[in-house]
Amino acid sequence: MVTARGRDVYYMPGGKVDPGETAAQAAAREAFEEVALTLAPDELEELFEVRTQAHGEPEGRQVHMRVFRARTAEEPVPSAEVGAIHWTTSADADRCPPAGTEVLRRLVALDLID
Repeated sequence: MVTARGRDVYYMPGGKVDPGETAAQAAAREAFEEVALTLAPDELEELFEVRTQAHGEPEGRQVHMRVFRARTAEEPVPSAEVGAIHWTTSADADRCPPAGTEVLRRLVALDLID
């Protein structure tokens, strides 16, 4: 997970899917833009989707995330929009917005963290 510059809330790197892009292409693009990882969209493994209340938004506004797994020998590096990178476990759930908390819960259920 990452934090934005000047903020302490942990969130998943990512963003919106651009017109004409698949979710995997968007994930690869966002990984490069936010944490300097070069990933091949066709090598990403989609793990699950999360829909929940959007952090800091009016009640009822939802965030919809598709979470992917990638394998790479590269180390992530924060971009201009990212303040820091954090390797997280379920113990960090209190630092996350609702979507991040749900991502951590599901990663634990899949035995991928902790």
